[in-house]
Amino acid sequence: MEHIPQFISQYGYLGIFALLMVGILGLPVPDELILTFAGYMVFKGYLHPVPTAGAAILGTFCGITVSYGLGRSLGFFLLQKYGPFLRISPEKLARVEAWFQRVGKWAIFFGYFIVGVRHLMALVAGSSRLNFRVFALFAYPGGTLWALSFICLGYYLGEELPKVTPKMYPYLLILSGVALLVISGVFLLKYFKDRRLAS
Repeated sequence: MEHIPQFISQYGYLGIFALLMVGILGLPVPDELILTFAGYMVFKGYLHPVPTAGAAILGTFCGITVSYGLGRSLGFFLLQKYGPFLRISPEKLARVEAWFQRVGKWAIFFGYFIVGVRHLMALVAGSSRLNFRVFALFAYPGGTLWALSFICLGYYLGEELPKVTPKMYPYLLILSGVALLVISGVFLLKYFKDRRLAS
């Protein structure tokens, strides 16, 4: 964490892009704090807002796309080969794929705001063979909203950011909980709607 400001200060937009890409792929990088610090750098005038947002969004897009590709190729192959040993049958895989087609895509959109989920959702979506167009339709707007939200947070906090940063993690957990409740609500509404139509 203590090296993040130095890294971004040294490498600028390329540093933001690289950190977010590897962070989305699952490396232990504090994604929200990177974005917030990038917004702070814009506030201080060290970075320009447009390329900062562009680097953050592109890094997010690249990371989530590579993660989806790994799930689509390697993940699906491993599930097919070793799934029976884990009691994961082709029928279960088909049900997961159908679930993603119905409501799982909303988990992709809101999953960025849930700590830990964004690192897995693209892998699961790829492994379940979710169509890439459907994946992109929800993953890219969700990633854009997530990146811009935290950049704006860092910008508007301004000089208060150094005081607030140590207290950010509990609020991130609260935000994750709210996002999880929203996703659960969407799933439950869809579930009861499908049951009502089936009956």
